[in-house]
Amino acid sequence: MRLALALVHYPVLDRSGGTVTTAITNLDLHDMARSARTYGAERLFVVHPVAAQRALAERIREHWVSGSGKRRIPDRAVALDVLSVVPRIEDAYAALSGSGRAGVEVWTTAAASRGLPVTSYAAARARLSQASRPVLIQFGTGWGLAPELIADADVRIEPIRAATATGYNHLSVRAACAITLDRLLGDGRAG
Repeated sequence: MRLALALVHYPVLDRSGGTVTTAITNLDLHDMARSARTYGAERLFVVHPVAAQRALAERIREHWVSGSGKRRIPDRAVALDVLSVVPRIEDAYAALSGSGRAGVEVWTTAAASRGLPVTSYAAARARLSQASRPVLIQFGTGWGLAPELIADADVRIEPIRAATATGYNHLSVRAACAITLDRLLGDGRAG
């Protein structure tokens, strides 16, 4: 099984449903890279169309992978080494499969199903263990992935829900990533 993640900054939604580009957040890069490394994802693609934002992500990566950050906290270098910065999601597909979208099984996550069919974590876990193509799980920033990315997915993973209904469901992307990876690849033991 080959697994990679994509932290998508465009196309994503704003609070009113418009398509926007969001800014890169240092904490997202660190925490998602650490989760990716912990659960065995081979890459964390940071997808951003703006060159200055990609340069920021590259500077953060280089600081921890080969700069003074590596000397101070070597474990962070191991985590941030999975980071790959690309301008478009299609670049992630090409890098992962060598043959573009057709060579990748694309999965999406969302805080709401938006009326589309979703796959349970149990079914997704079973499918992941049998995947013949590399699997790329897309995580959206802002208010979630744009509809065209969700519609193009091979698998739409069910929303993360708390056991107690609070009426609030707006996890940080880094928290959603960690929960998703644990539900798909964790050992299943609680406590």
